[in-house]
Amino acid sequence: MSVDAHHHVWDLTVRDQDWIRGPELQPLRRNFTVTDLEPEARAAGVDRTVLVQTITVPEETPEFLALAAAHDLIAGVVGWTDLTHPGVADELARLRALPGGSYLKGIRHQVQGEPDPEWLLRPDVLRGLAAVADAGLVYDLVVQPHQLPACAVAARSLPQLTFVLDHLGKPPIASGDRASWAAALRALAALPNTVAKLSGLVTEAGPDTRTPAGVRPYVDTALDAFGPARLMTGSDWPVCTLAMSYTDVHALTREVTAGLGEAERTALFETTATRVYDL
Repeated sequence: MSVDAHHHVWDLTVRDQDWIRGPELQPLRRNFTVTDLEPEARAAGVDRTVLVQTITVPEETPEFLALAAAHDLIAGVVGWTDLTHPGVADELARLRALPGGSYLKGIRHQVQGEPDPEWLLRPDVLRGLAAVADAGLVYDLVVQPHQLPACAVAARSLPQLTFVLDHLGKPPIASGDRASWAAALRALAALPNTVAKLSGLVTEAGPDTRTPAGVRPYVDTALDAFGPARLMTGSDWPVCTLAMSYTDVHALTREVTAGLGEAERTALFETTATRVYDL
């Protein structure tokens, strides 16, 4: 059995997902529910998942916590709160006290959409990140490659906080220009309070690189930098369905990591996520 450390759900009748725009994202403009995901996850041998925030609205996290309480597939939630608000510590405590609040394991903000490449280093953001650490939570990083240097500075500034890099920092798989990404990834991985996810890679690849041969150099770089004990796997469902089915993403990840030993594969597919997210 394994852990899917990164997926989403949404219901467009509850609220719009305003990032789903343009013809290339049109297949995502429908509801995606836990009920849709569960049979695919179970068939792939996944028995626990981590549900991750999609948009920056305060209502979403309580809804996700309630979902986790109602579905035994979801073992943890990475939610959202305004890190820049002076009362962030109180808000985190409020979330933990809600129904399903024990499922809150981490916080995430859409840093990838911030125009300032050093948004994470703002004093108000660093204060909010310290509050996340004080609450016993981790922080998920969703960033573009040019934002990775700021991630390393933030992680060095807050050694008490575990930073989880989503999607390996979105490497440029389609173009194959991986040198600067790899250097920045290694600098982040040099810090002991950092972890990363093998997730979201198939949508960073192009049609010709959405293959084991195309993805393997990026996975190998991450394995060399972090090691299996600081890597976990995630589907990024349903976003992954723009490129591959849930089953095919899971199979691709297993194929490109087939050379690992049994203990290393157990860490990658199960125990790293279980430990980091306290599942």
